[in-house]
Amino acid sequence: MILPAIAAGVGVAVIVMSANPFIVRAQDAAPEVAQSVPQPVAEPPPPDPAAELAAKRDQTRAELETLSKTISLSTDKVSALQESIADLEKSTESVRQALIDSAARRKALEKQILESEKKLADLGVKEDGIRRSLHDRRGLLAEVLAALQRMGRNPPPALLVTPDDALGSVRSAILLGAVVPGIRKETDTLAADLASLAALQTASAAEKTSLTATMTNGIEEERRMDLLLAENDKLSRSNAAELGAERKRSEEMAGKATSLEGLVASMESEIASVRDAAAAARQAEENRKLLTDEQRAQAKALADSGVPDKNRIAPAYPFGELKAKLEVPVTGDILRQFGDADGTGHEAMGMTVATNPETVVTAPADGLVVFAGAFRSYGQMIILDAGDGYHLVLSGMDTINTRQGKFVFSGEPLAVMGAKRVASATALALETNRPTLYIEFRKDGKPVDSRPWWTAKDTGKARNDS
Repeated sequence: MILPAIAAGVGVAVIVMSANPFIVRAQDAAPEVAQSVPQPVAEPPPPDPAAELAAKRDQTRAELETLSKTISLSTDKVSALQESIADLEKSTESVRQALIDSAARRKALEKQILESEKKLADLGVKEDGIRRSLHDRRGLLAEVLAALQRMGRNPPPALLVTPDDALGSVRSAILLGAVVPGIRKETDTLAADLASLAALQTASAAEKTSLTATMTNGIEEERRMDLLLAENDKLSRSNAAELGAERKRSEEMAGKATSLEGLVASMESEIASVRDAAAAARQAEENRKLLTDEQRAQAKALADSGVPDKNRIAPAYPFGELKAKLEVPVTGDILRQFGDADGTGHEAMGMTVATNPETVVTAPADGLVVFAGAFRSYGQMIILDAGDGYHLVLSGMDTINTRQGKFVFSGEPLAVMGAKRVASATALALETNRPTLYIEFRKDGKPVDSRPWWTAKDTGKARNDS
């Protein structure tokens, strides 16, 4: 009903000059009313909000990846980083603690980037919605703007004129009285939409500026970690020929093993570094069981303080006591949980997390690296012996920065994700091309649900949960 009224207003606003310049030909409005009646058009199906947001996130992520390639550290910043590493106390304990701290900062920055990515995608969807609304109403808005323009150029006649003009003035006033409220409503709506669009564009620009600074800090932290890893490698370097022989032997056994249980058993029995470290860890666990209650309480308090002994060769305390205390090894979105359909007609034996490219992977708990390398369809994989009969399996990484036979601490960086998802049996039927990390907890060789171990902030529904 608004369109004919606006059209009538447009017709009335056009004043035809004759011998008496204030006589309005009201009948001139009729043809325009007839011509402006819209034809019925089939309504397009409404967009799916979830699909629209997912598409916008993919677009935003691609833009951010392009942006990250343009960011580089200045020469002064690189020199400052190198000097800070050079000034660090050259001991295994201090370097590994610096690595853990660097990994924590890097994960925090990656979380900020992920949140900014989601925020930009949400702002983009809202902006697209307003633009789509304006586009769908372009015909109506054109008539409103035309009416306002014509009324501005040719104002209706005043009432205080000669008596002969009174009838035309009254007619104009009656028609305008019916039309102007509709025009005002549409004008207010248009102004509100334009104001919202401007506000969204301003918010997006501010978020992009903040995100650029966060990404720069992330690149700086990544460079710091690379320097620390190189320093740590120098301090912990063993005989190169011996390590090379062990790595070759482990690759041979990985090729022959048909299951994770078989792989772990062969590594702990035939690889010297793993066998010796596992024996030492088991002895340390036995010694812990012999502690008095007071000594055990002191050890637990030290572990809870976050500064446990960095010279230890066994977990700070039993893995079963770590429920609700572990952090997920990567920052990202949980796509699949233990027990979900895995896309092959079976239930998932672990959880799958989608990450951004080159995200750091940290140790979820203290543990001995039983295996580090490629294993069948799992791709690059790390197996940690966390004690108490628990093994933690991480797979889908691109670059591994640890080695078998090494004892690692909770939060220590172990690997880095790649640029895209690695095709593997554990990541089938996932609707993403993002890098994905597969995490599996095993107790006495059998997969168990890892959710009870994660902190409250890391738990929650998978993205595909109802």
